[in-house]
Amino acid sequence: MMLFTKLFLAHLIVDFVLQSKREVIHKEANKAASKYLYLHVLLHFAVTMLLLWDLSYWKIALVIMVSHYFIDVAKLYITPIFKNKSIPFFIDQALHILVLYCCAYYAGLWDHTLQLFEQLNWHLITAVVFVSFPAAIIMSKLLEQMSNQIEIDHKSLPNAGKYIGIIERLFVLLFIILDHWEAIGLLITAKSVFRFNDLKESNSRKLTEYILIGTLISFGIAIITGIIFINL
Repeated sequence: MMLFTKLFLAHLIVDFVLQSKREVIHKEANKAASKYLYLHVLLHFAVTMLLLWDLSYWKIALVIMVSHYFIDVAKLYITPIFKNKSIPFFIDQALHILVLYCCAYYAGLWDHTLQLFEQLNWHLITAVVFVSFPAAIIMSKLLEQMSNQIEIDHKSLPNAGKYIGIIERLFVLLFIILDHWEAIGLLITAKSVFRFNDLKESNSRKLTEYILIGTLISFGIAIITGIIFINL
């Protein structure tokens, strides 16, 4: 585990700390011809070896450097295809982490992977998944008739309400699992403060009731899910 942690730390340092915005722009413009691309992968080799502090790991550092080069080059050429630029970014990071994992556990890769899956808490995974998008869809169905009666006179970010609800339910579930019920009250208070201006400016009883009902249903779903998880 320590080997993977050091490899991951080296990745974080080089990819996010030592890489400037100017270098990223230069790589995106010049792609494989960018000098910063080669400096970047060399830094991965150097920082990895520095953190490992053991010359016997040079093969691992070399594999990481070479794989990082090809993954980054592929990302540079594929990114323009995507409308959402965050998709290739996350794919790129996932592939880098996969390489680090394979390098850290190459001696018993299959056995270690099986062990990880066996140790997964499937009850927790199910609870987390349920309070995210499934709960959001359930809420939209429950509030569908009410939402048609609400007139929105201001613009908001696309799907912002859905993602806010997902995040708040995840927090509520976390607080219940950690047995910090009082934090749920603080979360409700914080949300009320942020919503106060919207409700004050709109001066709409329907909107106030709609937000209140939605909030209570959202928190209720998360609380019930948390209680079921604890009892399981």
